[in-house]
Amino acid sequence: MRILFVEDHFASSRAILSTLKKVGLTCDLARSGQNALELLRNYDYGLAIISQRLPGLDGFAILTALRSLKITTPVIILSGIDTAETKLRAFALGADDFMRQPPDMAELVARIQAILRRSNGFAHPVIQVGDLSLDLNSQSVTVRDQILHLTGKEFAVLELLVLRKGIAQTKETFLNHLYGGRDEPDIKIIDVFVCKLRKKLERVGIRNLISTVWGKGYILHEPQTRSLPATVPAMMPMGTIAHTQPHTNPAALRVVGE
Repeated sequence: MRILFVEDHFASSRAILSTLKKVGLTCDLARSGQNALELLRNYDYGLAIISQRLPGLDGFAILTALRSLKITTPVIILSGIDTAETKLRAFALGADDFMRQPPDMAELVARIQAILRRSNGFAHPVIQVGDLSLDLNSQSVTVRDQILHLTGKEFAVLELLVLRKGIAQTKETFLNHLYGGRDEPDIKIIDVFVCKLRKKLERVGIRNLISTVWGKGYILHEPQTRSLPATVPAMMPMGTIAHTQPHTNPAALRVVGE
């Protein structure tokens, strides 16, 4: 899931970006409030981490503008002022979480993952789709308890499809999810990623999980459990019929064993 980090302090931004990259989270950096607003208005981020103290528009001004524009992207406010009044103001303006700056990195990652799960309607980090299990925290996939090795881009494609299961996703949405509008390759690369992902799923016995929506993109459906066929009645040798009560309609005679 793509994240936007808004911070003008080089050392702080470098440390947090490095940490998020290590846990498999893709993060873009905005160094001003105006740049942050522009990115959040044009791209679909899963979360924004915003430093309260910024030149020009500060974190609270950005948050106010976002909510007035009806942009519902979850926001974590980082602030060096750790008072009850500051926290209450952040939540009143529409923040989803608040942390003291500089944050404890392990705690920050845990809070990010919890918000991403909740914002997508999942309380647990492991999402089950048939025999496939996708762990949002460890960025791993297993099929019947066997690890399925995916590249970062393949995991990101599967992640988007699973989180938005049953809803067709355009190729433009995939590009945004994978690249965030920066250095985007040709849109046909999405077909390549999906093709490779399908082949890896098929090798472990998972077929037809990802469907093509012609002229639009791709969609993932919950695997359908096939019902067992009805039991076939045992047959007597040809010409043998069951004993029937007197006056039974010959058309209603049953084969023995029905």
